[in-house]
Amino acid sequence: MNDELKKEDYEEPQCLLKMDRGNPGAPLRTVPLPRVIEKLDEILSRDDWAGAERHLDYWLAEARDGRDKRGELAVQGERMGLFRKRGREGEAMQAVREALRLIDELDIADSVTAATAYVNIATVCKTFGRSDEALPYFERALPIYEETLGAHDARLGGLYNNMALALSDLGQYARARSCYEKALAVMQGCPQGELEQAVTFLNLADLEAAEKGTEEADERIQELLDKGREALDTPSLPRNGYYAYVCNACAPTFDYYGRFMDAQELRETAEEIYRTNKA
Repeated sequence: MNDELKKEDYEEPQCLLKMDRGNPGAPLRTVPLPRVIEKLDEILSRDDWAGAERHLDYWLAEARDGRDKRGELAVQGERMGLFRKRGREGEAMQAVREALRLIDELDIADSVTAATAYVNIATVCKTFGRSDEALPYFERALPIYEETLGAHDARLGGLYNNMALALSDLGQYARARSCYEKALAVMQGCPQGELEQAVTFLNLADLEAAEKGTEEADERIQELLDKGREALDTPSLPRNGYYAYVCNACAPTFDYYGRFMDAQELRETAEEIYRTNKA
């Protein structure tokens, strides 16, 4: 669930952003991606989805006008995440098509940049009930991430977690469980990785229910929900906009398994964070 963009996601060694301006393929000007993402996080911390969309639309136009294809690819990745979270399948899938076009034009199919785009694409497909389409993109990204990223890189943990969701949808429960276990191992070594661990524990609860049935798996489900809540309550986690987003995302799972008080407390925590950020 971590959609944070890192420098490595848009800049390769010998990046096009640093090419000689005499090269006709070089950008006329580049998008200041760290500043764009920082501002996006600030807008979302206020739960302002319309403002986030306007922000990304502006920088998409700037990237295109400046012929900054890598910047455009990064912005399309953020647009995928935004539309996915808002349930807007048409716009999300259009961003997917644009990202694939840019990967081809840049000829970077085996890069970390492309792998990040593949994960975003796969996650969009999975969200909208297309897990059979999502899995090949996850599998394309997996060797790139495993060979390039560190063992405790949050992007690798996110890939394992989201890939497991698609595998579970497809009834491949053993592979899904293995991916969830790998996700937990990665996030245990990440700063503030407890949020992603919480999400994984809840996903494991759903996996147990899907594979064994809710009644038969109830004891294990409750144990996993306890672990998820404990991770969410980690005192050192910053109570920021992303924390609020994760609380809201986790609340329905607690509701589904009858943990209504947990769900209510998480929603109230998120509302308080958003209220404070808007003040």
